[in-house]
Amino acid sequence: MQMTMRWFGPGDPVRLEYIRQVPGVNGIVSSLHDVAVGTAWTTDGIEAHAERIDKAGLRFAVVESIPVHEDIKLGAPSRDRLIDAFAESVRVVGAAGVPVVCYNFMPVFDWMRTDLHLLRDDGSTALAFSQSALDDVDLSRGTGDLPGWATTYDATAMSELLHAWRSVNAERLWENLAYFLERVVPVAAACGVNLALHPDDPPWPIFGLPRIITSGPALQRVTSLHDDPANGITFCTGSLGSSAANDLPAMVRALEGRIHFTHSRNVLRTGAYDFEEVPHPGAFGDVDMFAVLAALHDIGFDGPMRPDHGRMIWGETGRAGYGLHDRALGAMYLQGLWEAIVRQQPVFQQQPLSPRRIP
Repeated sequence: MQMTMRWFGPGDPVRLEYIRQVPGVNGIVSSLHDVAVGTAWTTDGIEAHAERIDKAGLRFAVVESIPVHEDIKLGAPSRDRLIDAFAESVRVVGAAGVPVVCYNFMPVFDWMRTDLHLLRDDGSTALAFSQSALDDVDLSRGTGDLPGWATTYDATAMSELLHAWRSVNAERLWENLAYFLERVVPVAAACGVNLALHPDDPPWPIFGLPRIITSGPALQRVTSLHDDPANGITFCTGSLGSSAANDLPAMVRALEGRIHFTHSRNVLRTGAYDFEEVPHPGAFGDVDMFAVLAALHDIGFDGPMRPDHGRMIWGETGRAGYGLHDRALGAMYLQGLWEAIVRQQPVFQQQPLSPRRIP
């Protein structure tokens, strides 16, 4: 397992030199956030980003994400051109030596929260989702009422998107995903890049839009759409754990060989469609992190993992969910669990563990 951390580029208040000080964190998960969706990445752009990371003594381990243009998800006439641009970005990423690309296929909205600053009893703040709060959002005014989406779509653009999605149900979305994978997976495989589809977050429909990557059977269906090891999954314990119907350790074991990246965080389910993000240890939430990591170890997972989303603690400010302090605590907790699991194996009982760096 390779411990990594998300970094949002030169404007991120969490500096690379601070991330390097977190023991065991050797890899960076990042993206080219200044490239318009649907535009192919350039060699110069990715190499400049990788150079910043290399100079800090870290390695660019995962691209998260190359955004999938909405027209691809909709199956619009422009999708072939846009898929070609996505494939070219994958080629550039592969040439730069980054082995994993995380992406998602969520309609219109990426991960969704209704509260970015839920005040907890200990004075920290966390991300949270409430279905009743979402139901009160008026999309006819655009996305200004949604935390984190204030400048994404104005009222006109939102109306046009929702109108376009009326003709796309869940099965049609599966067809569009298959069309995309048929054209992109061979490119990724040829470039030595593993594609890792992130599950929908939360894992149920919102605003009447279909969400299909929500369960174990759905994840297995993804891998069967194009049966190549390069067509894989980002296993996100927080996304999938938001639904009580998901047995996370069993899902891990069913996806052996296809989990290329993991997001590890905990959630506390406060209703059928409500949850709060909580500290990583299992005692605080509904995700049995030890059982999930044990399952990952059992299937031989040796890829990148990152502590996903953290509370804002100790007065830290910045991008909600992405402060350094709580994510650093999460990284240490996850590594402690992993060491305990490894040391339970007979082959390791007489071999001391040494710090691992991403090769």
